Parts: sequence; C-alpha cells; structure tokens
Amino acid sequence: MSWWEAGFEVLGQKVLWTDLVGNAAALGTVALAIRKTIWTWPVQLTGSVLLFVASIGAGLSGNALKQVMFGVLAAWGWWRWSRGRTGEDLPVRPATGRERLALIGAMAAGTALVAAFFEATGWSWAPLPDAYIFVGSAVATYAQGRALTDFWLVWIAVDLVGVPLAFASGLVVSGAVYGVFLVMVLVGYRDWLRQYRAHRREDAGPARSAAERAPVNGPETRGAGSARSARRGEPVPQGAPRMSGEQA
Repeated sequence: MSWWEAGFEVLGQKVLWTDLVGNAAALGTVALAIRKTIWTWPVQLTGSVLLFVASIGAGLSGNALKQVMFGVLAAWGWWRWSRGRTGEDLPVRPATGRERLALIGAMAAGTALVAAFFEATGWSWAPLPDAYIFVGSAVATYAQGRALTDFWLVWIAVDLVGVPLAFASGLVVSGAVYGVFLVMVLVGYRDWLRQYRAHRREDAGPARSAAERAPVNGPETRGAGSARSARRGEPVPQGAPRMSGEQA
C-alpha cells in the first residue's frame, strides 16, 4: 500500500490520512484567515498538496485541479498580504458594486466553461457541481487575497454545494469539514465586518475632532469681534455686523 492510500476505518468507512490531515490544514487556514494572520497562506499551501493527492485517489480530477489552483493562489495571496500590511494590521473592506458584479460574472461564466471542459474530458463524474466548486473556490481565494470581506460570502455559496458532493464522492472527512467550514465562514464574515466598521469609526474620529476645533467664521463670531474692537477704540471693519447696543 502506498502512503497516499494509507488510512483507517470509522464505522465501516475508510478515512484517508491525506484527506484527514489535508482538511485539518484547511480548517486551520480558515481559522487563521479569521484572525487575518499571514500564516493562513503557508498552511493553505500544505493542505492543498495533501488534498490534491486525496482527490486524485478518489477520482475527482476537478477537485485535484482545484488544489493546484489553491497552491498558486496561496503563493499570490502570501505575497499580496505581505505587501498590503500596515504594521500587524491588514486593512479589509467590502467589495464595491462593480467588483461584486465582476466576481459574480466570473463565477457564472467560469462555471459554465469549466463544466463543459470536465464533461468533454470526463475528468469528473459530476461536472457541473465540481466546476462550480472549482471556480467558486478560485473566486473566493482571489477575493481573500484582495482582503475583500465578500470572499466569505462566496465560500458560503461554495460550501452549500461542497458538502453533499464530498459525501457522495466517499470523502467523508471532506464532507464533514465542509460543514464545519460553513459555521467558521459565518463567524469570519461577522468578524471582518466588525473590524472594517471599527476602522471606519477610528478614521472618522480625528476628522470630527478637527472639525469641532476649527474656528467658526459666522456672523456671531464676526459681531463679537466688532464689539471687542469698538470697546478698545479700534475702528470697526466696514460691513461687519454690530452687536446689540453697539453705536454706529
């Protein structure tokens, strides 16, 4: 038996070590992403290698190809997060309307194209859902690399299809992990939104303070200045409003 075929049985169902450890790394990837730590990327890279091996053994060529894509995007995300940090903090933001349309369009068009490819090549026994997961995972990872909060929403859409497909493929651990992913993704989306809103409040604070400290050049201020000038015997500027009781 080769190392990639090694495993154990649970309730009569064989569990591959590559599937188990690879999905443990995948869970770690999500947990680290919630904390916005750069370690999410090397952990994702490790998990991708192991899940690539597990997917090849299960006959899910599309899923295996997805792991290759994950590896490439993990390297890109690692590089981008390294450049985009300010100290220990990573600025996150929601996608703009145009960016959201682009993500949705890429997911729809990509799914159709990849499904047609899987159908023509016979790489997957479930071309459409496998293509949907493949493209959705690529879109989500790309959005994560851009530090967009919307990447969590894309993962939710992927998990809703990934859970039943993994169980149907015999990858029990992957199916269970997809279910855990769904919960973690909801938590991650909530936390990233909170952090984004907190940063917005912090950025708005200094601007409000500066506005409050700025002098107000309104009629009352100018009138008060005219009254003080008159009391000191100084000439009052022409056109300046006079206070009540001030002599012309």
